[in-house]
Amino acid sequence: MRIYMTGASCAGVTTLGQNVAALLGVRHIDVDDFYWMPTDPPFTTKRPAIERVSLIQQKFGDEDWVLTGSCMGWGDALITGVDLIVFVVTPTPVRLERLAAREKERFGNRIAPGGDMHGIHVAFRDWASRYDNPNFAGRNRAWHEAWLSEQNALILRVDGMNVGEKMVADVVGAVAQVSQ
Repeated sequence: MRIYMTGASCAGVTTLGQNVAALLGVRHIDVDDFYWMPTDPPFTTKRPAIERVSLIQQKFGDEDWVLTGSCMGWGDALITGVDLIVFVVTPTPVRLERLAAREKERFGNRIAPGGDMHGIHVAFRDWASRYDNPNFAGRNRAWHEAWLSEQNALILRVDGMNVGEKMVADVVGAVAQVSQ
């Protein structure tokens, strides 16, 4: 079983992917771990797309897996032949609250005014806040919907406001459907 999970930033995609992978006993990989070069401060230098794809493919091998994040536009080779695509939908105000909490937990005062990551944090928050704008040049809902409409795999839409157990149960139910 190969599952690709995507959605807007802080929709709950990675957490859901980790939980589903643990339950199914398969490998979980998040594209963000390969998208960015390891720098300090982080998230400043993108790894070349061909290198990202190669590193992720090497990590997966021939095993079953759950891939989380967004690789649309650069990682089509990663999701060719997936069995299930999970699209997590979470309202933007909730996502932005999660983003603020996650970034504060990860980076503390580094994202506060005067911190070395403040500009990065503000820019990321601004970028994430534009997801619902179909005219936004970055990743947006309209782009996701158009991409989903072109896929052949089973697509499961998951409400990111549900409790984790409910979301996992929804995915496991879809996995059972695909496995029949």
